[in-house]
Amino acid sequence: MKQTYNTADLLGKSSSRVVFDIGGNNHRMICKYLFGAKQVHLFVCWIGTHKGYDKICKRGEQFTINDY
Repeated sequence: MKQTYNTADLLGKSSSRVVFDIGGNNHRMICKYLFGAKQVHLFVCWIGTHKGYDKICKRGEQFTINDY
């Protein structure tokens, strides 16, 4: 994913989640990923501002949040 999307960062803790910097790094998008036989499936779990992302990270919610 990093080769295709250079703004992608994989989240740890076996979460199967990736965070993307969007809008010139003003916003963040957290997606859950699943590798299929021929493609990667992304499911949007959260979209918000960079400041909002920092808040959920302080609470440790980036691994479990599902707030579309």
